[in-house]
Amino acid sequence: MALEHAILVSLLEQPGSGYELARRFDRSIGRFWTATHQQIYKVLRRMEADDWVAAEEVTQDGRPDKKVYSAAGAGRAALAGWLREPVEPESVRHELAVKIRAAAFDDPAALISEVERHRESHAALLARYLHGEQRDFPDLTALDTRQELQHVVLRGGIEYERMTLAWLDDVLATLHRLAAAAGSSGPDGHGGPDHPTDGG
Repeated sequence: MALEHAILVSLLEQPGSGYELARRFDRSIGRFWTATHQQIYKVLRRMEADDWVAAEEVTQDGRPDKKVYSAAGAGRAALAGWLREPVEPESVRHELAVKIRAAAFDDPAALISEVERHRESHAALLARYLHGEQRDFPDLTALDTRQELQHVVLRGGIEYERMTLAWLDDVLATLHRLAAAAGSSGPDGHGGPDHPTDGG
């Protein structure tokens, strides 16, 4: 998927200025596709040049005029073609998971604060998703097709964060257990000072 496709989806849901579009990425689209404001403006200009989006100058009282973008016919056609292309399962690069395995060759307890930091971040994201769900989907029995599909994507984000938090809790419990075991062992990891190390 390219940033263009995410922008087209957002503009089909609701036309908007570049600033408004960037805010949507910060607020909701960022759940599945992240982009900086600079990237969004740059791609919008290219899409306008390629006739994928149309721009209308809108006068604002007491403020500078703004450009409001909407998806054009060529953009809709490009999105329809992309929608029918197969999507390959995404590979995952998880640096924290590699660090956890690497801790076997150092001190597992040294990772505890880092895992706790990750847990705080994911807990905050889950809270934001749940707040957004209550704000944007107050009545789940009265959703139209667009809202149904938006909500199912949000539910995926919510379940992913819940799964990640459960895994991080498991990691923390494991690290604390290993740290406690190491603390009860001697410097060589084979027991306290009275523990025999020569087998005799």
